[in-house]
Amino acid sequence: MGKQKQLSKSWDFGDTKEDLIHRIHHYPARFPAFITTRALEYSEQYGVKVENVADVFCGCGTTAVEAKRNGKNFWGCDLNPVATLIAQTKTHYYRDSKLDSILNQILEYFYNQPKNSENLKFNERISYWFNDTNMEDLNHLKNSIYINTFPYSAHRKFFLCAFSAILKPTSYWLGKSIKPQVDPNKKPREVIASFEKQVSLMRRANQNNIFPKPLAKTKILTKNFLGQSKDPPRTELIVTSPPYVTSYDYADIHQLSTLWLGYATDYRQLRKNMLGNKYGVTSPDRGLIKKLGDSAWETYNAMNSIEKRHSYSIARYFIDLDKTVSKCWNFLSDIGMAVFVIGNTQYKDVSINNAELLQESMSRVGFHSIQRIKRQVSLKSIPTYRDKYGRFTNKDKHRKVYAEEFVIIGLKNKTSKQ
Repeated sequence: MGKQKQLSKSWDFGDTKEDLIHRIHHYPARFPAFITTRALEYSEQYGVKVENVADVFCGCGTTAVEAKRNGKNFWGCDLNPVATLIAQTKTHYYRDSKLDSILNQILEYFYNQPKNSENLKFNERISYWFNDTNMEDLNHLKNSIYINTFPYSAHRKFFLCAFSAILKPTSYWLGKSIKPQVDPNKKPREVIASFEKQVSLMRRANQNNIFPKPLAKTKILTKNFLGQSKDPPRTELIVTSPPYVTSYDYADIHQLSTLWLGYATDYRQLRKNMLGNKYGVTSPDRGLIKKLGDSAWETYNAMNSIEKRHSYSIARYFIDLDKTVSKCWNFLSDIGMAVFVIGNTQYKDVSINNAELLQESMSRVGFHSIQRIKRQVSLKSIPTYRDKYGRFTNKDKHRKVYAEEFVIIGLKNKTSKQ
């Protein structure tokens, strides 16, 4: 197994401020854009010729955008349909004149057509988050988007992405919270003004989002990577950041978009296939956990002595992560590189070393020249904290948030330069 290296400045921060395209829709723990370019540079140093890049947990498409900007074909998947909507929007270049034309049609319909709100029934969860006026306006706006765009078109995705981005500001969702929490003192923003402002931001981002020609091919699927029955096309470089145990509950965070856009009638349905999900977990095969290595076994036992059900969930996560590494190995071309970005965490005083677990899995499946590089994720040198609503705080009685994570790099073929 490769030795852990000291803090590497080259993986800490990008040289410039991230482009506006990466900020068109809020997404928690978003992947830093410069990581993909660093990975491409790194692969070249090791003799890996990259034509195709993949991200098996592609989230909101940061890796996809940067791969396309570097003239590389991209394949990505994520089981969160809100994430893939954002990713597909970010990786498409739109003619601004066409966006302007469609926006005018949407607004004309919104202002001139009746809302047809009589006997309109909303999902109980939607009614929980929105006042009556905004619910009616959002429903009318969504209808206008559908009527004035073609089914499955890139333009429909653009305006639905804008619609999704304004849902929290127009609701009672507590600002800057990564957990669902009502702010009783909040005055929700007006719908159509928020929409026009959001579309304006996205149009500016699109105009600055220049891809080299000929355009590289980009494919982004709403799929569970582990559940794929058909293997994706081979790739030379995987750049991805797996969710880790006790991480964000993306089903909760994106429930407003999930419900409004009809991805599920109950947003909790999206949790079922998440990595290491805790629903329906049973006592795991202890022998299988032992095979995953000392880190997994020690963490499982420590948690099992505190809370059995959560230890089962952690065991499922460890097994899922190990399967992910193995599937990535098979996904790579004969000469390829995988770059994983992952952080460690803690639950009820039990330290969970996700990075070491992942590195052990990589070594076991056959990756060589493995490096684990510590990456600083903020300018703070000490841990910060999140309160019970998920907002940052400096009060140390709350949950610790570490200011570092790890870039773990492995090569597949021994003929690669070492």
